[in-house]
Amino acid sequence: MLKLLLANRVAAVAGLLVVAFVMVAIMAPILAPCDPNEQHPEAIRAAPFWRADGDSRFLLGSDSLGRDLLSRIMFGARISILLGVVVVLLTLLVGTGLGMLAGYFGGAFDAVMSRIVDTLLAFPFLIFALAIMAATGPNLVALVSALAFKGWVDFYRVARADVLAAREADYVTAARGVGASTAYILFSEILPNIVPPLIVLAALRMAIIIIAEASLSFLGIGVPPSIPAWGTMVADGRADIASAWWIATFPGLAILTLVLAVNLFGEGLRDALDPRMRQ
Repeated sequence: MLKLLLANRVAAVAGLLVVAFVMVAIMAPILAPCDPNEQHPEAIRAAPFWRADGDSRFLLGSDSLGRDLLSRIMFGARISILLGVVVVLLTLLVGTGLGMLAGYFGGAFDAVMSRIVDTLLAFPFLIFALAIMAATGPNLVALVSALAFKGWVDFYRVARADVLAAREADYVTAARGVGASTAYILFSEILPNIVPPLIVLAALRMAIIIIAEASLSFLGIGVPPSIPAWGTMVADGRADIASAWWIATFPGLAILTLVLAVNLFGEGLRDALDPRMRQ
């Protein structure tokens, strides 16, 4: 699988980009040239260093409060990646656990869960998150809750469908025949066989969560204003897009690059984990 993944040059490059973003996020306090919230009144809307009117202290320029854009983008990567990882892990665990139980046992539990899932699917994801954040205001706990409250549904559907197919497989029947417990069958026999599609889905959901967080922050109801976030930076720069284009452009490019890299890596991962690709 690793050989197939590395053979896909697009996926390999995308994976390296994702790793680079993660490393920048982790090492932001060391790599960032300035404090992300430090204001320089004498350098408000300073141009990037390569322009004739640029300031060499600010490689990508500064914003409307004189804060270094490069430092804020580096620290903003921490929020986007951390929220993406936390929300995806939370929804993966909840959705997979409930999906496995519903698919294996069926009955009343499966029927109730199916109605709950159908109800949640009736609400658009971003509108659902907007409603929660508008009611609670910008804070990280509410943001994670808003992004995760409905996000587990996709993992639930994939896990349930795969368990429905696996519970009648010969290896599960053989495990029952030798007296294996239900917990052993679920976690040792079925779970390893449904992990690949869940991993791929997690990678693709990561990109959706990053976009959702940036969208909510852009609207001012996501990450608190005191925390650097890419969506907030784009919103701050939209009023100056004609005269100081760099304020909104560089955070927007960061969102574009990371989301594109995660999506391309997820597609490469899907191909590498597909047994048909290893024939």
